[in-house]
Amino acid sequence: MKLLARSDIRFRHSLLGVTLVFGLTVGLTQGGTNAQAPAPAVNLVPSGEVDLAAGTVTLPLYQGRMESGENVWHVLLDVSDRDTADRLGINWSGKLANAGVGRAVRDAEISPDGNLVFDFGTVDFTPTRQVVPGVGSAPFPPSLATPGSIGDDDYTPLVRVTNGGGYIFNAPVVAFDVEVETLDEFCRGEPDYALVHDKVVHICPRDGTVTLQLTSGFSGGKRIEYISSEANVALVAALEGATFTPRLSDVPADQGDAAWSAVEPIYVVINGVTGASKSARQGLTSALADGLPPLNVTGDIPSIGDGYSPLWASHPVFWADSSLAERRLITGEGMVRTLAAAGRVHGPGGAAIGSDGILVNCPVIARRD
Repeated sequence: MKLLARSDIRFRHSLLGVTLVFGLTVGLTQGGTNAQAPAPAVNLVPSGEVDLAAGTVTLPLYQGRMESGENVWHVLLDVSDRDTADRLGINWSGKLANAGVGRAVRDAEISPDGNLVFDFGTVDFTPTRQVVPGVGSAPFPPSLATPGSIGDDDYTPLVRVTNGGGYIFNAPVVAFDVEVETLDEFCRGEPDYALVHDKVVHICPRDGTVTLQLTSGFSGGKRIEYISSEANVALVAALEGATFTPRLSDVPADQGDAAWSAVEPIYVVINGVTGASKSARQGLTSALADGLPPLNVTGDIPSIGDGYSPLWASHPVFWADSSLAERRLITGEGMVRTLAAAGRVHGPGGAAIGSDGILVNCPVIARRD
């Protein structure tokens, strides 16, 4: 894990929120799996190549620029228009059309050379990500947590292409103000994380590709693989290995499937079954004990429902004390609702399950059948 002096972290969320997102990171950084053999992958982003064994996806790398000339290396993962999604081989997310709240979306235009020119928004990749758990038996809150990349007050991965139909793209930046020749040195070797996003495994302008690390979860009874690229809280971004992006906080996180929602929930089990060999293992307690992923659950994904959004709003889920003996592997949003209606799971302190205000940009890349 990389080290850096502490930066200004906004401790705006509860200890629970810290724990939730750390649980997401356990699976991502450790690359562990449940005991069962992995199922074949259905690639939901045809423009990319999924490698389940490595836990990665290789995607087209795009070179845009700022109006002031700096290179903006980015990927395209989602768009609000279905036809454009099909043409580019990326995810369609109709909900992204609702993301233009406050300053959550920035503008770009297609230049005569066919590349995007961004009006504003930069990312600083020079910080080094550091996460130091609390001491002894109390790892939370972490004693130090600094994100490895920080967007300025104008940065957001959500981009409206003003002369390209006005559609909103999810276009996370993976390197900024770096020359082609420098990045080409990382085509096969380990990249310099002072220059690139912490999810980058390889980056190669010469080949026009970038390889990014994936993490695992569930949706609709299926295992899924996704990328965590940005988060709206610095502490969360540090734990996720994502870019701290305060502008994403302009997107309402508690809208669910409301008419103008831009988000989709992620359900994070806190106290599921523990034990690496248990087929029902799940949750943060298990993840902290065995280092395997917590196997969080989201709602709609591409190919399963039309409500998919890469903007995930975290929803903590606790098994009720009276139902601990009945714990099972939760693999879909419908199961969460059924169990909640029966009083077997609930939110913090026995409350209804709901959003805690944390948003993470998590484009879904594949599902396992």
